[in-house]
Amino acid sequence: MATAAQSLSQSQSPSRWLWEFLKEELAPYPGRVGTVARMTFAATLIMIVGMTFHIPYIWQGAVYALMVSRENTRATLQSAAVVILVTDIGAIYLLVSVWLVINFPLLHFLWIVGTFFIAFYAVSALTNYIAAVAFINLIAFGIPLWDRYVPAETNVDDTLWLCLSVLIAIIITGAVEVVFARLRPGDGIVLPIAERLTAVGSLLTCYAADCVVDRGTRKHIIRLQTLGTSLLRRTLRRSDYSPEYSVEMGGVIVLVGRLVDLAATLMQLSFQSPASDQRRLRDLASTVAAIRNDLMHRRVPRPVQFDHEGQPPVLVPLLAEMEYTVSLIPQAFADSKSIHEHMASAQDTRKRPLLALGTFANPEHLQFALKGCLAATICYVIYNAVAWPGISTAVTTCLLTALSTVGSSRQKQVLRITGAIVGGFLIGMGAQVFILPYLDSIAGLVILFVAVTAFSSWFMTSSPRLSYFGIQVALAFYLIHLSEFKMQTSLEVARDRVVGVLLGLIIMWLVFDQLWGSPAAVEMRNSVISTLRLLAQLAREPVSKNRRNAIAQSIAFRDAINTNLDKVRALADAVLFEFGPSREQGLRMRDRIRRPDLRMLFITRIALWKYRVRLPGFELPEALQHAQEEFDQRLAAALTGTADRMEGKGSTQKENLQSAYAELEEVARKAMPKQQHPFTPQIQSFLLLSRRITDLADRLTNEM
Repeated sequence: MATAAQSLSQSQSPSRWLWEFLKEELAPYPGRVGTVARMTFAATLIMIVGMTFHIPYIWQGAVYALMVSRENTRATLQSAAVVILVTDIGAIYLLVSVWLVINFPLLHFLWIVGTFFIAFYAVSALTNYIAAVAFINLIAFGIPLWDRYVPAETNVDDTLWLCLSVLIAIIITGAVEVVFARLRPGDGIVLPIAERLTAVGSLLTCYAADCVVDRGTRKHIIRLQTLGTSLLRRTLRRSDYSPEYSVEMGGVIVLVGRLVDLAATLMQLSFQSPASDQRRLRDLASTVAAIRNDLMHRRVPRPVQFDHEGQPPVLVPLLAEMEYTVSLIPQAFADSKSIHEHMASAQDTRKRPLLALGTFANPEHLQFALKGCLAATICYVIYNAVAWPGISTAVTTCLLTALSTVGSSRQKQVLRITGAIVGGFLIGMGAQVFILPYLDSIAGLVILFVAVTAFSSWFMTSSPRLSYFGIQVALAFYLIHLSEFKMQTSLEVARDRVVGVLLGLIIMWLVFDQLWGSPAAVEMRNSVISTLRLLAQLAREPVSKNRRNAIAQSIAFRDAINTNLDKVRALADAVLFEFGPSREQGLRMRDRIRRPDLRMLFITRIALWKYRVRLPGFELPEALQHAQEEFDQRLAAALTGTADRMEGKGSTQKENLQSAYAELEEVARKAMPKQQHPFTPQIQSFLLLSRRITDLADRLTNEM
C-alpha cells in the first residue's frame, strides 16, 4: 500500500489509482471463492425458507448470514447461544418497556431516544461481534414496528416473528458452517500469513540468485501489499482465540504486513547485489521459510539472530530493515507458550466477558453512543415530521451502519452511499423494470438473488477499505425484494426504502464526519498519542498490591491498547483515501506509524509485567525487583514524554533509557552469588526482554 500511495502522489491520477486499487482488491485470493460460496449459500437457504413458509422479516436473516458467516467456524457456532440470549433479552426489553410508555407520547419518544443510545453503546462495548449484530437487528427493526397504528397484538406478533427470523438464520448459518468446515482446511489466520511469507521468500531467493523477478511473483506481492492486513486483523479481532494468542498473532500480522511493504518497495528500486549481500539474502530467505514452516505446524518460531560481524556494509536497499523485521517475528511470542496451547485455551469461551473490560470507564464508548443516538433520533424525527413512514429504513440504516462506523472516515461514507445507489436504484429498481416482469416462479427469483448476493459477497470479502460497499448493496436490494412474499413491482416502495437508506447515510455522515469528525491523519495521530499514554500506564502497573486487582487492571489496559493499535492501523489505511494539501504530510506520518515497534513494545511489556507481579516462575530477587520498578518508571516517563512532544508540548529532552538499562543490568550482576554463573536462565530472559524494550522505546522515540 505504501507504493500505491506513493505512485498516486507522484505520477498516477486519482482515477487511475482508483482503478488499480479496485483491480487488486477484487482479485481472487486463496479461500475467497469458498467464503463467497458459503455466504451466498447460507443467505439463499434463509431466503427460500422464509419465502416458502411466509416468515416475515426474513430479509434481516439473510443480512445476518452475510455479516457473520465469513468469520471462523468455531466463533460462529460457539456464539449461537449468545445470539439467542441477546435476541431474547432484546425482545423482552422491547415488549416490557414499550408496554410502560406506549400510551404516553412524550415518554414514548424519550424511550426511543434512550433505546437508540443503548443500542449504539452496545455496538461499541460488546466484545462479541455476532451478539452485537443480533442486538442491533432486533432494535433496528423492532422500534419502527411500535410506531404503527395497529393493534398491540399485531406488534407483539411481529416482534416475535423478528426473533424467529434470527433463530432461523442462526440454525441455517451454523449448519452451512459445519458442512463447509469439512471442505475448508487450515486456519483463517495462519494460512494468509504463510501466503505472504512464501511470496517474500520467493522474491528474496530470486534476488539472492541475481536473477530478474518474474512477473507472477511481482504481481503477487503487489496484490498482497494493496490488500494489506486489515482483513486479517478484523478476522482476528472477531475470533474467539485466547487474548494472549490474539495479541501475539496481532503482532505477527503487523510484522508480516510490514515485510510485504518492504518487499514491494524493494521491487521498485534498481540496485546491484554483491556476493556478501547475496549470502545475506539467502540467509534471510531461509529464515523466512523456517518461520513459515513453524507457523504452519503451529509451533512458536525459533529465535532469529543475524550475525554480520565483520562483514562489509550492506548495499541492497532495505535489506537491513527486512532482517530487523524478520527477527522480531519470533519475539512476538514473548511467553514461548505453544500455539497449540493457545488455541486449546480458546475452546473455553465461558470466561470471556460479553462487555469489554473497562467499558464504563472508557469515554470513547459514550462518545460513540451519543453520536449514533443523535443521528438515529434525527432520522426518526424527520420521517415522522413529514409523515413518510416508508423512509423509516433511515433508522435501520443508522443502526446497521454503526456495526462498522467505529473509527469511520470519509471514504467509508462514500462506499455506503454508492452501495445504496447501486443496490437500490441500479440493481433493485433495475430488476423491477427489466427482469422481474419476465419471471414467473420462485426459481427465477432465486437465480436473481444468488447473483446479487454473490456480487455483494465478493465485495464484502475485500479488505475493510471496500467491504462495506458489498453489505450496503445487499441491504438495499433485500429491503426492496424480500419484505413481502411476492415479486415487488411497485417502484414507489423501492423508492421509499432507498430514499430512507440514503437519508440515514447522509445523517450519519453529517454527525460522524462533519460535526465530530476530523481527517483520518489527525485521528491516527491522536490514537497513537492515546496509545503511548496507555502504554506508560501499563508500564507502571501493578499499582495495587492485591494481585487479583492488579491482574484485572492489567487486562483492562491490554484490551484498551490492543483496540487502539487496531484502530491506528485502520486509520492508517484510511489516510490513503484522503486528498488535499495535507495529504503528503499524512502519508509520511502514516509510514512512520505503521512500523511495528509500537506493537512489539506492547507485547514485550506484557511479558515483563509478569515479573513485576511475581507470577509463579517469574520471581526475581528483591533488589532486582526494586530496580525493575525504577526502570519501568523511567520507561513510562519516556513514553509520556514522546506523547507530549507529539502534542507539541513538554520538554524536548528525552529520557536516557540506555543508562536505565545499564543500571538494571548492574543490579542483576550484584544480585547473583559469586559462585554461580553470572546470570540464571530466568534472569537472562528478564534482561533480554528489558534490553529489547529499551531498544524498541529508543527507536520509537527517535521515529516519532
